[in-house]
Amino acid sequence: MKKNDVIAVTGAAGFIGSVLVGYLNSLGFDHLVLVDDFSDKSKVDNLTDKQYSTKVHRAQFMDWLKEHRVDAVFHLGARTDTTLMDEEVFKVLNLKYSKDIWEYCCEQAIPMVYASSAATYGDGELGYDDNESIIPGLKPLNPYGVSKQKFDVWALGQATHPPFWAGLKFFNVYGPNEYHKGRMASVILHAFNNLSQNNNAIKLFRSHHPDFIDGGQMRDFIYVKDLVKVCVWLMETQVHSGIYNLGTGKARTFNDLAKSVFTALGLPEQINYIDTPEDIRDKYQYFTEANMHKLRAAGYEEPFMSIEEGIKDYIEHYLQEGKYY
Repeated sequence: MKKNDVIAVTGAAGFIGSVLVGYLNSLGFDHLVLVDDFSDKSKVDNLTDKQYSTKVHRAQFMDWLKEHRVDAVFHLGARTDTTLMDEEVFKVLNLKYSKDIWEYCCEQAIPMVYASSAATYGDGELGYDDNESIIPGLKPLNPYGVSKQKFDVWALGQATHPPFWAGLKFFNVYGPNEYHKGRMASVILHAFNNLSQNNNAIKLFRSHHPDFIDGGQMRDFIYVKDLVKVCVWLMETQVHSGIYNLGTGKARTFNDLAKSVFTALGLPEQINYIDTPEDIRDKYQYFTEANMHKLRAAGYEEPFMSIEEGIKDYIEHYLQEGKYY
């Protein structure tokens, strides 16, 4: 990418999208086209002080592209609520919209990086390997994961591709600019808010699986700053098109995460376990860990922050000061 390139970012007002916009700004890219539904006032502050050329409502974006040229597309916009069971919403916003953007990038020879999800791996019975030959056999546990899975399979089956494309299976992302996410925000944000209200304990889900102790459920937690670096690196290097995992490659427990929050705040540890809500209990992933060999083999060498490092940065530089990235 060149500094005068026009770069479109969908989902630009959201958590990851707004951090990507800020990171691109820090690298000197400011000819940005921000695409989102900007009516959600809870996300307004995510874009404060960001540099960009124009905003386009997501519903008008495909028509806008008929009259304007972009040089690269980061497609991060999606409905991401893993508890929503309305398949039609995901079909329109996640599947059809992504196909439209893909086909535009093919026609105009524009590189595209898009967000997939580790939710596509379901309960992990086939592992967490981004080997594209196993992707069609994955069994997601919720409609959100199904929508991401269907697009991955569709993309892999296309005879025509953008000149470069990468689908990134995001694992558990946390970090600044997720204030608006409510129930879907990271455990770190919920824990910080709880402790800030003079509660001295962090609440974690009790295990309903015999192989895991309470709080022993494991996730691959990746700090959003690390994640956006990979997105930009792939777009700049355009090494090998395909689908990549994007986690740290190391699963950690929710107990580890809670302890890191207490350490960052200088507070004594106290964890209370609560039942996992019944509406998500049978769709709950107890273990995720990204196999990161493909990205490393492609040449990405930057280290990923541990949860201790990421949570310390998140709390000290953002949450305690109420700041945005």
